[in-house]
Amino acid sequence: MKLSAFPKCYIDQIAGDRSMSVFDWITMARSLDADGLEMYDGFFTSLEPGYLDQVGAALASAGFAMPMLCCSPDFTNPDADARKRAVDREAQLIAVTRRLGGPRAVCRVLSGQRYPDVDRRQGLEWVVECINSVLPVAREHDIVLGLENHYKDGFWAHPEFAQKMDVFLELVNAIPDRDHFGVQYDPSNAIVAGDDPIELLRAVADRVVSMHASDRYLAEGTTLDDLRQADGTLGYSANLRHGVTGKGLNDYDTIFRILAEHNYRGWISIEDGMNGMDEMAESLAFLRRMSAKYFPA
Repeated sequence: MKLSAFPKCYIDQIAGDRSMSVFDWITMARSLDADGLEMYDGFFTSLEPGYLDQVGAALASAGFAMPMLCCSPDFTNPDADARKRAVDREAQLIAVTRRLGGPRAVCRVLSGQRYPDVDRRQGLEWVVECINSVLPVAREHDIVLGLENHYKDGFWAHPEFAQKMDVFLELVNAIPDRDHFGVQYDPSNAIVAGDDPIELLRAVADRVVSMHASDRYLAEGTTLDDLRQADGTLGYSANLRHGVTGKGLNDYDTIFRILAEHNYRGWISIEDGMNGMDEMAESLAFLRRMSAKYFPA
């Protein structure tokens, strides 16, 4: 089982205020026991071939592959021109994924934001239309689109349209392609949505193409019922905290058992490290142990 890392702890510095560069992150990550590093499109200051090749060279020099490019297309924007721009951008990033990750790398796709004036039927119609528009590009580049059960891109105003499991499953089932489209599974996001991550995994296990292995734990004196709102939207409550993978709310033995039963062969990525690189290293060590237990060589 190959493991990768995503620097959620540094996303604001790399993609926001630019106080760190993607090259700084690659250098820092040399200390981690990871086989690859996921990228986020906001990490890049250019999509020109020369710049991208510098990123690719830095990854290769550090001994890393790039298994997934995390992209956040907003396919539910009520503005048709904005949806068209999102489709065009995702198509461009599919080509970037192939350039940096090679064939069969995963390019993440999201549904879009849950705009207050966009109802479920209309939103699903737009998202399916947009995904079907970029699928031919994914096939051309032999890249897999991974639809994530997501909470919210850090630079969005609204939570994910398909955050809740019932909407997410309806969307997944509306895209029949099983070669260049699948699920990017994140158990912690199911918890944030107020759903059961094991129930979700059982529903999509045969379509999982990549996974984020983060974890959450509750602040003392807090219960999940305290956090859950009627629509399942939690946000990142101060009472729902990041922690070392394997020490939080997720049942990773059951998660790995289900993946093994379905002969999962994709990557697993640690997504957090919100409390520093030491926690990222500890999370990766946990995932190595779980991989050896459920996916022995």
